[in-house]
Amino acid sequence: MKKIFFVLSFLTIGLTGSSQVLITILFGDKLNSPNLEFGLEGGLNWSKISAFESGKPIPNFNLGFYFDFKVKKNFYFYTGVLVKSDLGMANLTKSDLNSIGASIYPDTSGTDLDGTYSQKMNYFLVPILAKYRHPSNIYIEGGLQAGLMYKSWVEFNSDLDGRDAVIKEYNRDNINKIDIGALVGAGYKFKSGPGWSIGVKYYYGFIDVYRNKSNTKNSSVFVKLNIPIGAGKKKEKQEQE
Repeated sequence: MKKIFFVLSFLTIGLTGSSQVLITILFGDKLNSPNLEFGLEGGLNWSKISAFESGKPIPNFNLGFYFDFKVKKNFYFYTGVLVKSDLGMANLTKSDLNSIGASIYPDTSGTDLDGTYSQKMNYFLVPILAKYRHPSNIYIEGGLQAGLMYKSWVEFNSDLDGRDAVIKEYNRDNINKIDIGALVGAGYKFKSGPGWSIGVKYYYGFIDVYRNKSNTKNSSVFVKLNIPIGAGKKKEKQEQE
């Protein structure tokens, strides 16, 4: 358990995805037992921020690791860290940009350039969930999710005379570093094979994203795949014994 606590604490305060892979190689099936499952979580999410004219979510890829602790029959405690995870919103309007103090880029005549503006934010996301798994292997889960923002920018994308133009205006100081909200989800764990599971989660934040703009809450739909690390090998070893 000391090793598990060390790994979780170390990764939570700032590990990248490459370090995560190293951890899985070092520990392998040692982090899996009848009452504990460790593995990788990856998938896609579509996020947006409330109180803006734009209602278009922005798609992102996310990757991390998880721990699934069995508390008692059919009940589990689920946590981990998404170390590569992004939130934000696409297609910001001119009014949206003015409300957060972001730049609007003109051409040489002073006319606004054609293009799209997006708010993008990098987070470490930590779910803290209670899970119930039905004997049919369908599960539901719910609880809280905490996020630590470490990079944020408004991104402008345009096609200028056949050339792709990307401008990033960093606005980390305008964003609250901590985000906390409710997370609920459901999914299915495959009975055969190495024990993969698929699921969907919905997150809604309680804290304003922007320090100077109220009612700006993060929300996101996650589609995920959980892959246990070493669980299949341990099961084979037990069967051989």
